[in-house]
Amino acid sequence: MAQNLSFFASSILLVAAMTSFIHGCHALSSDYYAKLCPHVESVVTAVVKKAMTNDRTVPAALLRMNFHDCFIRGCDGSVLLNSTKNNTAEKDGPPNISLHAFYVIDLAKEALEDICPGVVSCADVLALAAREAVTLSGGPTWVVPLGRKDGRISRASDTRQLPAPTFNFTQLKLSFARRRLSTADLVALSGGHTLGFSHCSSFQNRIHSFNGSHDVDPSLNPSFAVSLRQSCPAHNKVRSAGATMDSTTTTFDNAYFKLLLQGKSLFSSDQALLTHPGSKQLVEKFAGSPEAFGKAFAKSMIRMSSIPGTGVEVRRDCRVVR
Repeated sequence: MAQNLSFFASSILLVAAMTSFIHGCHALSSDYYAKLCPHVESVVTAVVKKAMTNDRTVPAALLRMNFHDCFIRGCDGSVLLNSTKNNTAEKDGPPNISLHAFYVIDLAKEALEDICPGVVSCADVLALAAREAVTLSGGPTWVVPLGRKDGRISRASDTRQLPAPTFNFTQLKLSFARRRLSTADLVALSGGHTLGFSHCSSFQNRIHSFNGSHDVDPSLNPSFAVSLRQSCPAHNKVRSAGATMDSTTTTFDNAYFKLLLQGKSLFSSDQALLTHPGSKQLVEKFAGSPEAFGKAFAKSMIRMSSIPGTGVEVRRDCRVVR
């Protein structure tokens, strides 16, 4: 991990200038809380670090949570809201049922409410927590533009907008373009799959009844396909069954790209990155250079976590509209 940190440490220098964005009607700025709540980042760091010591799945969960928040209605913390008797919220939509570690955001928010009541938005806490999840796992660091407001709308039906693990390259590119994210962002952010675990349902299409000619996706490494079929039989009923996203599942590195080139990726959407010349070139670049991946990932995370939202408030409780 120390080696990874040295590879990625310079990322903060390259993205330090990218600290001012327009987020809805609010300007995002790296020093937004400098006077309002100067200890915000250290508080979030401490909470995430403690959670990681008790649960090694926390980093992957927080990173995925941030992505799923920003891709629905911009980065407004709407994924954190609980369902009510009159509304099923995003977190209970089909793609989000496996999201977890919401308690980490709750703990960070509670700590901030003690020292800066009503000041720090839940959306900002999530953006900072996602950064810490990556950095504390050996990945790059970056300056997080702050000043997001929390949204009041959260609908499970809107989770259909999330890019699916079965998407082809055209579908992926369109989904990212709608958020003003480039192909370079698509490839770099896909590298977030270096952390975590996937349930069988997300890659079942590649290992059983792939098409009329092949039961298994022929782009999969044969031995890797065998191992996936053993973990996820055709009529699997074990809800917890699945596979790790790469060989270093708790360390943020470029192993995902190396394995992708070997036919050892889980999702159709991963394999899709090799079907377009431009994205394949980036995969090869990142597989060969952890430094290049770290710098690109940091830049793309700033862009992704700055997608304008429709937030209007600062929630005291991240699970409930104020």
